[in-house]
Amino acid sequence: MKRNILLAGLVAAIIFSACKKTEEFKTDAINDYAPLEVGKYITYQLDSLVFADNITPHDTVITYQVKHMVQDTITDNLGRKAFSIRRFIRKKATDEWIADNTFMAVNSGSSFEFIENNFRFLKLKVPFKNGYSWKGNSYIDANSSYSDVQYFADWDYVYDSLNTPLTLGAINIDSTIKVSERDDTVGNPDDPAVYSQIDFSVSNYGKGVGLVYHRFLHQEYQPPTPGTYGYKIGYGITLTMIDHN
Repeated sequence: MKRNILLAGLVAAIIFSACKKTEEFKTDAINDYAPLEVGKYITYQLDSLVFADNITPHDTVITYQVKHMVQDTITDNLGRKAFSIRRFIRKKATDEWIADNTFMAVNSGSSFEFIENNFRFLKLKVPFKNGYSWKGNSYIDANSSYSDVQYFADWDYVYDSLNTPLTLGAINIDSTIKVSERDDTVGNPDDPAVYSQIDFSVSNYGKGVGLVYHRFLHQEYQPPTPGTYGYKIGYGITLTMIDHN
């Protein structure tokens, strides 16, 4: 009888200890890294990669400034509260801003969804913990044979470098989190005689700020065939925050 009492006490202690550990785990909220309120804006330097072709002999980078501004609250097609984000663009700081695109963002409480050009990305997901991963492109049709974005298939978004300071030019951000979204290479991009493909994507979010850095590259190289030149298709962009409110 005494042995059974001791055994029961040990089991209860283990269960209590496990529950206590679960209760003590805390995570930041989605709003900490994706604050959404009307009037908030972030300005970026946008570097756009243009691949060489018959007219342009070398890959070139074209630089713009873009501003993402939260303009209004709306309702998405699931009846949830969402935010309309207007993008403005200009070539240099002395030029006037020109509105050129509209995005939508949703904080569901457990995730941050960003809808761009009808693609819904799961950009952030709780818990914020190094090594935590999720399928960030799961809402995008990337697996069907007629999809134009098959390179988006099966991406694992992974948190890395939680609570890490980051310096972007003259801007110091005390606490950021990195989301490694894709780093995949097929073939040998240094060999002009064979097919190759590069898919790379990474994002950094500043606590209390939002997206502060994003680099994306999708590059497919088709080698030359008799009578044709080798060529690249795809696109690459880099967003680097230069201002915010």
